[in-house]
Amino acid sequence: MDIGVFLPTGQDQWAAHDPRDLIGFARRSEEAGFSSLFVNDSLLSPRIEPLTMLAAVAPVTERVRLGTGALLPVLRRPVQTAQTLASVDLLSGGRLTVAVGAGFPGRFGRPLHELSQVPWEGRFARLDETVALWRAIWSGAEAFHGEFHSFAELPPATKPFRAGGPPVWLGGATPAALARTGRHYDGWLPYPPEPADYATGLEAVRTAARQAGRAPEAVTPALFVNVRIDRSTGAARRTMDAYTRANYGLPLADTERIQAFALGTPDEVAATLARYTAAGARHVVTRLGALELSDQLDQLERLAALKAGEPW
Repeated sequence: MDIGVFLPTGQDQWAAHDPRDLIGFARRSEEAGFSSLFVNDSLLSPRIEPLTMLAAVAPVTERVRLGTGALLPVLRRPVQTAQTLASVDLLSGGRLTVAVGAGFPGRFGRPLHELSQVPWEGRFARLDETVALWRAIWSGAEAFHGEFHSFAELPPATKPFRAGGPPVWLGGATPAALARTGRHYDGWLPYPPEPADYATGLEAVRTAARQAGRAPEAVTPALFVNVRIDRSTGAARRTMDAYTRANYGLPLADTERIQAFALGTPDEVAATLARYTAAGARHVVTRLGALELSDQLDQLERLAALKAGEPW
């Protein structure tokens, strides 16, 4: 069982500090035995850009997987992004994992497409084709022809550390996303509110993989979960409510209908995470519910202590 953490790259979380303190957070995470460090992606609030953050962290860490959760390819030109991802994979010695997404309807999705001057329509097919283009570039293709991207000639590109490039995971749990994950992707990174939904989704992913002639085990079953460890359930919920209001403009009661949360005392958080691992999750990426970097570090230490004592 692997457990990772999200780096608190949002400006609200490090504004009272030197943003370079995030490097120390990353190094402490590795020292504490976490398996991965992930970063998220958006243009709607100030933050350290995710691929810049991973490039900074790569040379000062040695073991942890570096990941995006989720990178939004629509925000970037695809050929340049393939070069950037290959560069991060090289700098990390092959530790990069790229989880991608197509964005959400409403105020967290459409504005990103407008800022990138890319149509909202066809976003899922565009995402899949962009990933196919990346993989072609990483494999040395000299041309590429698709519905959205067509290049009669591709120049020699930076080769990633690993042949074929880093693994690419998909976030999402709609029936179409599950089928696409099984057919085309190397991992699945959803955040379903209920472990039972995770188990059902994972079976759909594995069924789609089998139908596509792939081994079901070729798709890494991961999970994105929000975590807050506190002295009581009530204290954890109050702090997480402030966190979701700051990040989404939504109270916790609304956000937990959409996303996975593990809140409360150490025993309560451990029990929630155990239900997801029983449902099949094998790489759990935790986003710590804390609005300030010192509190993030405190939560990191609490989670490290919890992880050390659990037989996951």
